[in-house]
Amino acid sequence: MERNRWTLKPEDYLDALLNQNPWIQLGEVPETLARKVRRPLADELWRVLLKPQYRYQVVLGPRRVGKTVALYQTIQQLLNTGVAASRLFFLRLDHPLLMHYQLDGWARAIIKRYKGSADSPLFLFLDEVNYAEHWDKWLKTFYDEKWPLRIVATSSATAALRDRNIESGIGRWSEQFLTPYTFNEFLDLKGYDAPPPAAREDLYRTICASIESAVDHSGLEEPLLRFLLVGGFPELLDALQESDIPGELLRSQQVLRSEAVQRVTGMDIPQAFDIRNPLTLERLLYTLAGQLCGLVNNTKLAGMLELTRPTIHQYIRYLEQSYLIFTLPNFAKTEEKVQRKGRKVYFVDGAVRNAALQRGLAPMKDTVEQGILLENAAASHLYSLSLQSGMRLFHWRDGRDEVDLVYNDTSQPVAFEIASSPGHRVTGLQALVERYPEFSGRCFLVTSRGGTYRLPRDSHDGIGRIPLTAFLLAVGTQTRAALRQRLAL
Repeated sequence: MERNRWTLKPEDYLDALLNQNPWIQLGEVPETLARKVRRPLADELWRVLLKPQYRYQVVLGPRRVGKTVALYQTIQQLLNTGVAASRLFFLRLDHPLLMHYQLDGWARAIIKRYKGSADSPLFLFLDEVNYAEHWDKWLKTFYDEKWPLRIVATSSATAALRDRNIESGIGRWSEQFLTPYTFNEFLDLKGYDAPPPAAREDLYRTICASIESAVDHSGLEEPLLRFLLVGGFPELLDALQESDIPGELLRSQQVLRSEAVQRVTGMDIPQAFDIRNPLTLERLLYTLAGQLCGLVNNTKLAGMLELTRPTIHQYIRYLEQSYLIFTLPNFAKTEEKVQRKGRKVYFVDGAVRNAALQRGLAPMKDTVEQGILLENAAASHLYSLSLQSGMRLFHWRDGRDEVDLVYNDTSQPVAFEIASSPGHRVTGLQALVERYPEFSGRCFLVTSRGGTYRLPRDSHDGIGRIPLTAFLLAVGTQTRAALRQRLAL
């Protein structure tokens, strides 16, 4: 579409800018933009922007996860600390007027009009930064030439990777990850009184501290089920009516199928990577949803979808880069063995799987469905932790012996088997210890029913026990601690 710039007046652009920044006139961010309950990222990111030594921050995550709200909340936090409203600028770069000029044009105009300087830099919040042409090159230029700007940008992961010069970001900006709500965040949002354990130096110690405290979380089993059914997306949780769970479950599936499944597979990924048949990508996602928590067989998938194995591999990578799914390699001592063996597939949020398969009300009563969602929740919480900590997450299988989740902390590796009851067999965990002695005393059975707490050293088989609710709270609190460490706070 031709851009008729000559039909627009300067005040049109000024109005577009001011309309996106109401705090310049109001002195605060309207609550409709910045919700009261803040995400941990928004609680910490403002501190990074005020540090003398800083990098730009690029926030990545799936659609509908709350990246834009996190920016508004960060702006409000800066206002609370005394930063002048005239130094804080939010630009939604998919706005039809803001798309008329390149990013440097807006940056120059704002710096000139509001007198940005090295002693008084301006804060620039760039929402949907991928809509700005050559955004990575401009961020590189701003940073290297020391423009008086402190920048936070958001984008869907897939869009951010399109035509991007990876070298531009090295040393200039850090990528932060915003995933769906953890169980901790859900409980905070809904006002449940369930304080998580204090984070220790690593996940192993936090898990042990949680076991030693042996807090009774049996009252959280029903909220956990609601959380699993509806999903950890802010818009859905804000509107959650506990008296109408069936209705909320169906509404969740409708919204997520449209926004998190069809839009990503039908628009975002095909546009970013020039895929000519988006329907095949959507069919692949549905097939993976049917294999949730299971091993991915690229050869079988290629035959089912009439694609080549390399294409299947590439499409799975696209789905991972969009934060719809993640896959876990098989734990091994050498990278060659890690890459050679099969991967397990999980969804970043199990509710997206329900939406993809249009499961309707089945997850409410079907124990098999619930078991899949429970394991996926454990895996997705550890996945969020791994994104913040930089530690790798695996599964392990050797013949008939298998372990669901292996969190390979370089100093305190720990392994988990997810089960419905404390009577579940632990032969897989014991086989892992026999093969890899460093896991001795660091293996746990996580149970969704039974509420058993036991340290490995107090168990006759050397395997610790912890309820799933306590496990999720422990992982959630460790994730927040890892975020602070990642932000160097």
